[in-house]
Amino acid sequence: MIPSNSHDSARPAADSVANAAEQALASTRRVAGEMRDAIGNSVDGVRDQAVPMLNRASDQAIAMAQHGVDVVRDTSRQWREQAQHASDRTVTYIREEPVKAMLIAATAGALLAALAGLVRRARHVD
Repeated sequence: MIPSNSHDSARPAADSVANAAEQALASTRRVAGEMRDAIGNSVDGVRDQAVPMLNRASDQAIAMAQHGVDVVRDTSRQWREQAQHASDRTVTYIREEPVKAMLIAATAGALLAALAGLVRRARHVD
């Protein structure tokens, strides 16, 4: 058996170790809670910064897309106007010079027919 006075002397040491363990556990819980709060605050801060940045990026993408649509629309309008102008000039030329216009059309048609014949022959040779 263990003498009673050695048992009594071990008890304060055990109590001291238990108290130290409880203090360490409480300290660890406190530090873990502080870290959790700090991480939560960091995540909130990042989210608060990210949302406006994403909104700006979205607005810029929409503005760029709208600019692209406007450019295509303007270019299309210019091409239509140029095509209409060329058509008007052609009609005017045909009215003013019908014989020349017929000769030019016949020559262009003959050249296109000859070119089509060459292309057909080249395909059949391959």
